[in-house]
Amino acid sequence: MKTLMLSLILVATLTGGSIYDFKVPGLDGTDIDFSKYKGKKIMIVNTASMCGNTPQYSDLEKLYEKYKDKLVIIGFPANNFGQQEPGSNQEIKEFCSKKYAVTFPMAEKVSVKGDDICPLYKWLVDQSRELAKNVSGDDSKTWAWKNYLQNPVTWNFTKFLIDENGNLVAVFHNKVNPMSEEVLKYLN
Repeated sequence: MKTLMLSLILVATLTGGSIYDFKVPGLDGTDIDFSKYKGKKIMIVNTASMCGNTPQYSDLEKLYEKYKDKLVIIGFPANNFGQQEPGSNQEIKEFCSKKYAVTFPMAEKVSVKGDDICPLYKWLVDQSRELAKNVSGDDSKTWAWKNYLQNPVTWNFTKFLIDENGNLVAVFHNKVNPMSEEVLKYLN
């Protein structure tokens, strides 16, 4: 019985019952501890340096600067799509700093899908699937949205928005601009 209890605790710890259970290595060499962000909104974005969406770094930085009292953005470099993030963590850090003056936290490079998906992204996808259960309507647009939420990470720059209480409240397609009204309505 003790072994079963310890196993259940370990599984809950490893899979993360809450966004606040996660800690990930950052590009700057320190851990990004999500528990530090209780009471703030958190936007998590999978990024890539050689993607057509890479210019979104500029608008992510603008969003971060404008709302940093109530929002933290955390970038997760990933090489899952078209090999568009081939660089080392150091190269990614230099690119983000020099090309886009990124000041929001950036995690070390991870996998955001597949067998080697990082635990945080596994949690985000699971939460997205739960969010899909609450989408109502029976038209084709609603059906497409529910379908998208079942597998939201289809390319670089997918954005997940977590509210101040640690709940996933929105998922934004990779083409949605971070400064669009679609995003800002959650921050104003």
